[in-house]
Amino acid sequence: MITVAQARPSDRAAFIRRTYTHLAGAVAGFIAIEFILFTTGIAGALTNLLAGSRFMWLAILGGFAILGWVARSLIARAKSGEQQYLGLGIFVAAEALIFAPILYIAAYFVGGDVIPIAAGLTLVLFGGLTAIAFTTRQDFSFLRGFLTIGSFIALGLIVCSVIFGFTLGLLFSGAMVIFAGAAILYDTSKVMHHYSTDQHVAASLELFASIALLFWYVLRIVMAMRR
Repeated sequence: MITVAQARPSDRAAFIRRTYTHLAGAVAGFIAIEFILFTTGIAGALTNLLAGSRFMWLAILGGFAILGWVARSLIARAKSGEQQYLGLGIFVAAEALIFAPILYIAAYFVGGDVIPIAAGLTLVLFGGLTAIAFTTRQDFSFLRGFLTIGSFIALGLIVCSVIFGFTLGLLFSGAMVIFAGAAILYDTSKVMHHYSTDQHVAASLELFASIALLFWYVLRIVMAMRR
């Protein structure tokens, strides 16, 4: 398999263009789904549902993890473009459902400008980290161990916070922003050094997942500072 880094400059440029075009499409799809969830009242209903039981939130996180695994499996095993797009679509829809309650709280209980501020900060951070990955051309695969261990620690803390009812504060959100930044460096490098030029849909999914993680914790920090 010829990786993107080994491909001809024209093929590499075409891959990057397709990947980030699909990434932009995924973000647009996410925004469109959130608009539908808000205008139909589903976002508010989800927020009220989660507010009634902390264990419901744990169940939703579990379902999201399963949907993410299904989406990645569909793309990895896909033999047609339709299957790849189905996997990406499932993942984007799952992310939109997970984000709906926190976006609803941010919009109606914290401040109308919180979401645009968090989105702008996320865009700046993502752009800067992407520039670092592209300009240095370094293989950041050495971050895999850190990300694997960090993800298990973070998941354990989140599960414990739901079960025992304690709040993960600003320090945890800051640590997760650093974690998400490392994930963006790793995923961008992985796309360039370990993907072939026909895997642009899978590459856009990986990058979208990292952006979503970064946006989640940047939003939490902005909300905490505004309160």
